[in-house]
Amino acid sequence: MDPVADMLTSIRNAQAAKKESLSIPFSKLKYDIAKIIEKKGFVEKVETERKKVRKTLKITLKYGDSGEPGIFGLKRISKPGQRIYKGFGEIKRVKGGHGIAIISTSKGLMTDKEARKQRLGGEEICEVW
Repeated sequence: MDPVADMLTSIRNAQAAKKESLSIPFSKLKYDIAKIIEKKGFVEKVETERKKVRKTLKITLKYGDSGEPGIFGLKRISKPGQRIYKGFGEIKRVKGGHGIAIISTSKGLMTDKEARKQRLGGEEICEVW
């Protein structure tokens, strides 16, 4: 029922199983979230693939030298049954600035830092650290 939660769970499970990459069904929202996570250095690469009729999103995971994952935690904040909206003053830093929150604003998806800088609030989609 919740495609974003399914995407986050797929990433969490793939990292627990030490997979190199994973493919999930494509949607623009999931692509935008994955691109932000890639830009912030939590995953190696995000690309779209066309498999016969369906379009998929391929995410290449990132691991450290000693095998620790690039993403230590993912948390869905706003759910379909309970949307969480925050003004720019209410948006807190994630894990003391070591993580990011992805916010859906009127100017598109952005990180919590960018939203505070532009003085924009919106729906808090998820947190990544």
